[in-house]
Amino acid sequence: MHIVEVFGRIFISALFLIEAVRKFFNPDMSMMYMSDHGVPEFLFYPSIAFEVVIPLLLIAGYKTRIAASLLAVFVLAVTFIFHSHHIITDSMQLTIFLKNLAIIGGLLIIISNKPQICSVDYYLESKKGN
Repeated sequence: MHIVEVFGRIFISALFLIEAVRKFFNPDMSMMYMSDHGVPEFLFYPSIAFEVVIPLLLIAGYKTRIAASLLAVFVLAVTFIFHSHHIITDSMQLTIFLKNLAIIGGLLIIISNKPQICSVDYYLESKKGN
């Protein structure tokens, strides 16, 4: 069942990777959305880099718990900055808010598990034991 864990890491990471590509090719809309919510525009490119590098680490299973923790904190921050207001009156914001909580839940499951055989962490741990 180790392959199931790999697919889980890929599916969660795909969300971030696809969003990073979308932002990269449409920076004006993303920067405007950020500034509308009081987020400085200079964080735009670092956020794209974060949304590419950390999910790739998660897919590879390298420093998996750290990568999942960073992503969980990122999603939590994004959720409260961009999607916590109007959740009572706007059903789309409520849906996005709940989706983000589900993503955090999946990341918490990854954090709580030991590295499996299909990860760089497992390989490094097994080499350290020899």
